[in-house]
Amino acid sequence: MREALSALTTRGRAFLAAGLTATVCAVFLGYDELVRVGALLLLVPLVTAWFLGRSRYRLGLVRTLTPAQVSAGQQARVSVDLTNDGRMPTGLLLLEDQIPYVLGTRPRFVVDRMGPRWKRQVGYMVRSDVRGKFTIGPMKVRLSDPFGMVELDRTFQTTSSLVVTPRVVPLPPVPLSGAWTGSGDNRPRAFASGSAEDVTVREYRRGDDLRRVHWRSSAHAGELMVRREEQPWQSRATLFLDNRKIAHVGSGPASSLEHAVVAAASIAVHLVQRGFNVRLVTAAGEETSSQWHEHTVMAAETRHLLESLAVVSAVTHPHLDVKWLQDGGHSGLLIGVLGAVSDHDHPVLTRMRHSAAGAMAVALDVGAWGRAPGGAPLAGAAAVPAVPWLTAHGWRAVAAGPRDPLPTVWQELGLLGRTASTTRSQSATVSSARSVL
Repeated sequence: MREALSALTTRGRAFLAAGLTATVCAVFLGYDELVRVGALLLLVPLVTAWFLGRSRYRLGLVRTLTPAQVSAGQQARVSVDLTNDGRMPTGLLLLEDQIPYVLGTRPRFVVDRMGPRWKRQVGYMVRSDVRGKFTIGPMKVRLSDPFGMVELDRTFQTTSSLVVTPRVVPLPPVPLSGAWTGSGDNRPRAFASGSAEDVTVREYRRGDDLRRVHWRSSAHAGELMVRREEQPWQSRATLFLDNRKIAHVGSGPASSLEHAVVAAASIAVHLVQRGFNVRLVTAAGEETSSQWHEHTVMAAETRHLLESLAVVSAVTHPHLDVKWLQDGGHSGLLIGVLGAVSDHDHPVLTRMRHSAAGAMAVALDVGAWGRAPGGAPLAGAAAVPAVPWLTAHGWRAVAAGPRDPLPTVWQELGLLGRTASTTRSQSATVSSARSVL
């Protein structure tokens, strides 16, 4: 009852004040008819507050997001199923869902009287141009009486999460060599540790088909040996994203960091579509949700990578974390999306290059993001180009500015690899010719 009295609206408080005034005046002036009017004005808000305070409504809410993961700029639909599980009908319901302002204005709905066991469904659309993971809810319900005397607020505890991933730009197919040693350009074979004989045969086990017995290896080993089952073809790629705050310029969607995240997302999806197992590594180290997946569905692996990129933020630590290089299985193709590169980054980048079979880099021209409209560089904008140093130390690197189309940059990076392969072939041919002579 105390909560209901504190929830009196302006109309309810006005009725109480008018009733009290009329009653006091009637007592002093001796008008009995005015006493009845004052008592009526007092009883209406008090009885309404008592009734709402004693009522026990059992409201249920189920929120559904379709889809739960969208790309930046796309819309998602939020459906809210509201049920009245109690035996008492509800009055007028005012619903307001709590959402971040980047998803739009807070939706409000008015639901009229709901009888027992009734169900109502309302929905609204949300859209964000900014990537991230956003919480939708909880839903606030304001219960009002037909006279507008009392408004009680209730809040559901359930919330839902909406993941807004970076935009993905389709990339053209380019030659990708150096994923792992073996046959093929982008689908080399993944062998277990040991010699070639250990990989192709193993000891006989009860239940093995005798047609798989390898008699030559059995005679050599002195016991039955059977051929191993075919190993899956597999390519691995490590995607490195430099998300240090010191390496980027700008803020918001127009910053160089956001451009780097879009480039990393596009490259990750492209590699997964090409059959690569991709893991994401940032300046803070390896992302736990994007470790190697040996037998994963393409859509699921892409989803995990995009979820990790959706919540990537700038780190204040100026140095690169390279603990992931201690993993013995990191060898393969390395693709880096780099910001501004300074002198203290050179040893780390050199170590990264030597630990990979092939290294490619998209080096952002961070200074282009820090230029004023007239062309003069802004204070703190990095202008030192990283491509010459990377190329001189074994990287295949191209520069990318804010106005350079990402497919063009990726195609240029692929042409560098084709040129390097042609140069190596010509060098091998010349060496063979010299040896023959």
